[in-house]
Amino acid sequence: MPMPIDTYFDPSPVMTVCTVGASPFLLVSDHAGSAIPRRLGDLGLSAEDLDDHIALDIGIFATCNWLAQRLDAQYIAQAYSRLVIDCNRQLGVSTSMPEVSDGRAVVGSQNIDVAERERRVSEIFHPYHDAIGKALDARMIEGRHTVLCAMHSFTRHMADGIARPWDIGVIHGPSREVGDMLLGVLADGEFCIGRNQPYGVDYDNDYTIPVHGDGRKIRSIGIEICQDMINHDAGQRHCAAVLEAAFRTVADQLGF
Repeated sequence: MPMPIDTYFDPSPVMTVCTVGASPFLLVSDHAGSAIPRRLGDLGLSAEDLDDHIALDIGIFATCNWLAQRLDAQYIAQAYSRLVIDCNRQLGVSTSMPEVSDGRAVVGSQNIDVAERERRVSEIFHPYHDAIGKALDARMIEGRHTVLCAMHSFTRHMADGIARPWDIGVIHGPSREVGDMLLGVLADGEFCIGRNQPYGVDYDNDYTIPVHGDGRKIRSIGIEICQDMINHDAGQRHCAAVLEAAFRTVADQLGF
């Protein structure tokens, strides 16, 4: 049986803001933090790597804190680095506990045994997704309208050098209703908006939207914000204000 995270040294995997929230939007962030269990050290990476996009979604936690407060929306975020375990990946796929990320070797995730894999799953992955599941169950019991919003940030430049011109990506699966509304609201604004850019929903690998959204047949959307817009306080507050207005307009259009 895997031993639990050392709670004296290591944070809880689940960070919650506005624990109930009146808004129909439930915000979640799979890659909000960069914590690493103390027993794993630095995973063989430099301090610069652990502050970079390979380790976390830069700026998304602060941005979503502002957005959650402005909307009065419940926000559930995951505290550990995606390099320990990626909480938006199906268990067992190669990117769940990546050995290489954007060309950089993650030594501490190479050649790990079954017990270590199970420990990361039981300590981090399951508590985070159980928290989302419980929040959605409570909303269903209360008869509340819900739109699940998976909030992420992305880097302007990957190691391959291919340009990513978008400022905000609106990500959706086959159900386009909320995505179309949100794209319509944001299209006339100041930002370069992309549909399913720089990523779409990967139903072979992704977890949060396929399982909690499509799996429950509730409305769901992904938001990707370019990190150079939210790596500072003023940008975080501004993007939160823009998204608040857009989300409120969509809620009105949905009749919520």
